[in-house]
Amino acid sequence: MSLNMFFFSQCEQIIQHLNHKIPGINTAELCQRIQASGVDINIGDLAKVANTLSFLFSTAARNNLSTEELVTSLGSSVNTLPKHAVQVIRHVWNEQGKAIAVSEDARTTATVGQFVDMKWKLGVAMSSDTCRSLKYPYVTVTLTVADPSGQITDKSFEMTIPQFKNFFGQFKEMASVLETV
Repeated sequence: MSLNMFFFSQCEQIIQHLNHKIPGINTAELCQRIQASGVDINIGDLAKVANTLSFLFSTAARNNLSTEELVTSLGSSVNTLPKHAVQVIRHVWNEQGKAIAVSEDARTTATVGQFVDMKWKLGVAMSSDTCRSLKYPYVTVTLTVADPSGQITDKSFEMTIPQFKNFFGQFKEMASVLETV
């Protein structure tokens, strides 16, 4: 897959995120796919590209820019952008950009991240050089969240069994409250 196709895929994911069709952009997965194709890129640089494109598309939607207005403003303000990148942005905005112009008002009200997934596992530490109280079970929880710009990240933390039971109880309480809404 060419670098243009990866850039196109990233632009499409951002448009889908701005349209609330997906919770966020999985930059880590895209970075792995790009690296597997032989391109040397790190996740930090790819995240900067995603943030820039997200800002570009959401600003264009807020200002209700046509495709030509977007391309003209890109040409006048960014003269280091490769021609093929501008062509991809033009194509994606022309095909899918108008859909976010309607939903952008709703997006500006939600500035918090979005919960995507939660995983947990039970563990027991058997040995340590620094800790004496071992052989107690613990639960590792990994939350997958999409921040307001759409970047998907994992947040992990550990809890004792009583803490996990309390956490689980709070989730059950939230679920029952949400069922009444």
